[in-house]
Amino acid sequence: MEETQVMQNPLGTAPVGALLRKFALPSIVAMLVGALYNIVDQFFIGQSIGELGNAATNVAFPLNTSCTAIALLLGIGAASAFNLTMGRGNREKALYYIGNAATLLFGFGLLLCLVTEIFLRPMLLFFGSPEDVLGYAMEYVRITAIGFPFLILSNGGTHLVRADGSPRYSMLCNLSGAILNTILDPIFIFGLNMGMSGAALATILGQIFAGILVIRYLRGYHSGRLTAKHIRPQRDIAGYAMSLGLAPFLNQIAMMVVQVVMNNSLTWYGARSVYGESIPLACSGIINKVGFLFFSICIGIAQGMQPISSFNYGAEKYGRVRQVLKLSLMSGSVVCILAFCLFQLFPRQIIGFFGDGSDLYFTFAQRYFRIYMFFTFLNNIQPLSSTFFTSIGMPGKGAFLSLTRQILFLLPLIVVLPLFLGIDGIMYAGPVADLLAALIAALMLRRQMGKMKENIAGKKDFDGKD
Repeated sequence: MEETQVMQNPLGTAPVGALLRKFALPSIVAMLVGALYNIVDQFFIGQSIGELGNAATNVAFPLNTSCTAIALLLGIGAASAFNLTMGRGNREKALYYIGNAATLLFGFGLLLCLVTEIFLRPMLLFFGSPEDVLGYAMEYVRITAIGFPFLILSNGGTHLVRADGSPRYSMLCNLSGAILNTILDPIFIFGLNMGMSGAALATILGQIFAGILVIRYLRGYHSGRLTAKHIRPQRDIAGYAMSLGLAPFLNQIAMMVVQVVMNNSLTWYGARSVYGESIPLACSGIINKVGFLFFSICIGIAQGMQPISSFNYGAEKYGRVRQVLKLSLMSGSVVCILAFCLFQLFPRQIIGFFGDGSDLYFTFAQRYFRIYMFFTFLNNIQPLSSTFFTSIGMPGKGAFLSLTRQILFLLPLIVVLPLFLGIDGIMYAGPVADLLAALIAALMLRRQMGKMKENIAGKKDFDGKD
């Protein structure tokens, strides 16, 4: 390791609290912007089309989750590999991770776009679309699929930008796209009377603009010039980056699987209840997206922590790693407690923001909100721990933690509990899964913190300093 390079890099020397604010705030804004893409569409579609339009965006949401999964696989993976390698003093090798990731982000986006356009109808039916919702969903997705390459590039590319020490520019990329989407949505939906197509068109124009900003930054990357050799995919480079991005990728894939099973379960058990097929589907879509709005703040904190923990772990500065982890946990807890209070006290007002509905619609929505989101105040622990283990080069542990909530607990509970409780079983599956995932993550974090504390003590014994 080149000690002079470590000492010169602010990730290894600047106050940890200031660094976390510097990196986390733009990451939070970027994550909120990503959530707002869907929230904005949900709002305007709900106002113009109503319940069926809200259900259609929920049916389409697994595809957005797929885009996010690919973006995190390569974005967070390459950013972690880049920062770990820079922390060890090898700048030239670090640049290969950035170039390979940029190429693969756009390439995978093109592939997903093609698959979606070819298999659109059967795909949406598989996602749980009722017949009265299918037309709206197809109209929306046929257009939004065109933007997948730019959506994946912009979402994943912002991690590459932030890893280069430019968190504000990464925030600008997503923020500018979301602002453009917000401006164009009412113009296309109401002004030009384009309905679902207008919402979709506004969305992809914002994504294309954000993607162009990412490309512009990568052409002048601060840590070194990216050349043709850097952007040419290499199996070992891409493989290592993807191994570090595997945890957030699997978390998103798990979310997608759960969304598909959830949609089908809501439709099936809803049809056998007083609520019918569309009400549970529409309410669940809104509640999940509102929940993700707050959850994205926790993810933004975790992503802001990533370059700090990666660099300092690579530089063997374990005291700084422990410090940034503690600050991140405290910050996320504040956000989650606030979200819990809002969800329990004002569910009717939150649902009403997304358009009108019947009394039955609001009765189901309020009950679902309060039960399904009950353990929101613990929801920062699992995603932060998964990102943390990935950032310090332990992708296996990160991948395991990314699967606990969605695959190990929530998915089986969604299948089993409704057999005994009907549609209420889906509601109760959420808090049980949240609690169990948080407990496992807390135990693993505590153990790793103890190991780093031992490393600090051993280093002091060896050379008399931390």
